[in-house]
Amino acid sequence: MAGNCAVNERKAAMIGCGFVGSASVFALMQSGLFSEIVLIDADYNKAEGEALDISHGVPFAKPCNIHAGSYDDIVDAAIIIVTAGAAQKPEETRLQLVQKNVGIFKTIIPEIAKRGCAGILLIVANPVDVLTYTAIKLSGFDEKRVFGSGTVLDTARLKMELGEHLSVDSRSIHAFIIGEHGDSEIVAWSSANVSGIPLNDFCEMRGHFEHQASMERIANEVKNSAYEIIAKKRATYYGIAMSVKRICEAVIRDEKSILPLSTMMHGEHGIDDVCLSMPVIVGRNGVETQVPIQMNEEEVLAVQASAKTLREVIDSVDFTV
Repeated sequence: MAGNCAVNERKAAMIGCGFVGSASVFALMQSGLFSEIVLIDADYNKAEGEALDISHGVPFAKPCNIHAGSYDDIVDAAIIIVTAGAAQKPEETRLQLVQKNVGIFKTIIPEIAKRGCAGILLIVANPVDVLTYTAIKLSGFDEKRVFGSGTVLDTARLKMELGEHLSVDSRSIHAFIIGEHGDSEIVAWSSANVSGIPLNDFCEMRGHFEHQASMERIANEVKNSAYEIIAKKRATYYGIAMSVKRICEAVIRDEKSILPLSTMMHGEHGIDDVCLSMPVIVGRNGVETQVPIQMNEEEVLAVQASAKTLREVIDSVDFTV
């Protein structure tokens, strides 16, 4: 991990202690990945309260010093996770959040950058693709170590839906949601398989033959699941918390795992200067390389359209601090 100071591989920082930040710290506490987690929030009492509450679970897990702190406490963190931002309201799209949350990032990212933090910067706040782009531009950090949670959660939702549809363990399903984490996301059906068996073949083996109708239904359920959860309970946080834990595992254990993270594109699939999700190899030093998955022409065009949607939003944002 390149940077100006030594990194403590056993330390994480969470910036933002709302539902997502707090649930993520709770998941990380149980994981045993870290021996120290520092919580930062605009409301210090909120950070302190969450740290205290989560700390009371430590005797049932692995030793971990969970405490509230300031930006000075994050300098040596191996991973800095940013969940801070305005929450998505019912009926509000992730992209409609953009102006509010870019404004919040203008106060956060420069504080991280000026301390020369050498760890990984993991962006989770929405709209995650635009905010990942914002974090790269405002931090000046190497793009390899600034990335967003992207469609890791959407992909988990897809695997869950397919697992239920096929009555098979969702962990045996290999499929990705790519593009925007949002309304223009794409299911990469061309590369989807169940333990190496093409998806349609496996569907027929399980008695499902109306492939197009099933694909459309499942894709819509995945895309709209966040809206459904927000309408019913005002926020989503458990699923994303587990996604954050999974990404942190891949980094801290240097797993070289393949995850659909939001990263900067440089001409791949005709897309440039936009952050969106494609499968990448991720390890201790961040993103190593993009993984070229099989896509048909329709899927490539859909990813390009998704990128165009994000580009239009990026072009409407003022990145000057």
